Amino acid sequence: MLSQKNGHFAANHGGQSNIIFDYPMKKHAVLFPTVFGAIIFGLLLYFAFAKVNIYAQMSSSDNPLISKTSKTSPVQPRTESAPLAGRFAGAATQNSRLRNTLAWGFGGKTQIGWNIYSALISQTIGTESSPDSGDFAAKLSQWQAAKSLDPTGILDKTTLEALVKHWQSQRLGRSASPGEDRLFAAPIVDFFDSSRSPDLLKLENQTYAAYKRMLAAAAKDLGMQVQFTASGELAPGEKFLRIVSAYRSPEYQAALRRKEPGAGRAQLAVNSPHGTGQALDLFVGGEPVSTKDPNRLIQVQTPAYKWLVKNAHKFGFYPYFYEPWHWEYVPGR
Repeated sequence: MLSQKNGHFAANHGGQSNIIFDYPMKKHAVLFPTVFGAIIFGLLLYFAFAKVNIYAQMSSSDNPLISKTSKTSPVQPRTESAPLAGRFAGAATQNSRLRNTLAWGFGGKTQIGWNIYSALISQTIGTESSPDSGDFAAKLSQWQAAKSLDPTGILDKTTLEALVKHWQSQRLGRSASPGEDRLFAAPIVDFFDSSRSPDLLKLENQTYAAYKRMLAAAAKDLGMQVQFTASGELAPGEKFLRIVSAYRSPEYQAALRRKEPGAGRAQLAVNSPHGTGQALDLFVGGEPVSTKDPNRLIQVQTPAYKWLVKNAHKFGFYPYFYEPWHWEYVPGR
């Protein structure tokens, strides 16, 4: 029989209490660890959640797209030039046709197309895109606008004539001799023809110095296409970029005209810039100085010519557009 005494329960067997059940004490003993454990577990959850939240905020601030990529469409690459090139798709189609068919005049002769001058045109308008592309037409349009031309992006006769005028304006524009004191007799090894007369090895001294600086630069860029020595000189047997012709005296020019009275080059040589000693004919491939279109088309595709188009101006040399081999030293441009 159970009896309560002082808050405790005891089993009474025959009037004696020999087993005591301490229920309140047992209840406290079980409840306290449970509550304590719940508090500890709660604290652990709190700090774990706070750590995850802090990490998420840090990651989000470091990479702003992290929290957005799951809800937004993938970021598309920017193609800013595509819409601009698209606007000139029609002009690109026209240029593709005109580069081989445009009829225009120069030197008293009808010329067909401007394909031979593509590299020079691209350098002038500031693009490396194909002449048949919308990007080329877009760049041409900007150049046309700068020259107060209709910015169509089409390389028509008017635009080509403006380009020729621009190129011609960069040339020396004179033919007077500099005087013997300013002429330098270059070594025969600098010339294309190793049997050239000693009287034809002269050029203006500053022009020669600029030519040698230009060769040193070409050696660094054209080492795989043109052979150079370790010191930056043209290697023995290498023909590209050697001097075909430099200073030519008035007497020599007169003899040239008498020898070939009907030649176009002889007619142009009446007031030749070669008389200044600042004009160089450089070997750029093909027949060294032939103005036939097939020959010029070969020349303008050689690495030597393309390098000159992009770099010769850095050393003061500017081209006579019609002759890929002809470059004039015009310092201070």
